[in-house]
Amino acid sequence: MRRQGNSAGGEYRDITSVVMAEKKSFALRIDAETMKAIEKWAADEFRSVNGQIEWMLHKGLKDAGRLKKEEKKKGGTV
Repeated sequence: MRRQGNSAGGEYRDITSVVMAEKKSFALRIDAETMKAIEKWAADEFRSVNGQIEWMLHKGLKDAGRLKKEEKKKGGTV
């Protein structure tokens, strides 16, 4: 993942190490049919399989109300 930096210089800053430090790794056993469906869905959404699984888990947690509520931003409205 790269974030655009100075537009005049066209520099980019690599933030992969920051993102990776916040994630945990684990093995996942999944049946072949489910994996094939996830691979297809990921391809349709232009995501990696890992990215698709992360998105699915996050959406499931959000929909079930299992995520911490985000703090109100200063000066923002609710």
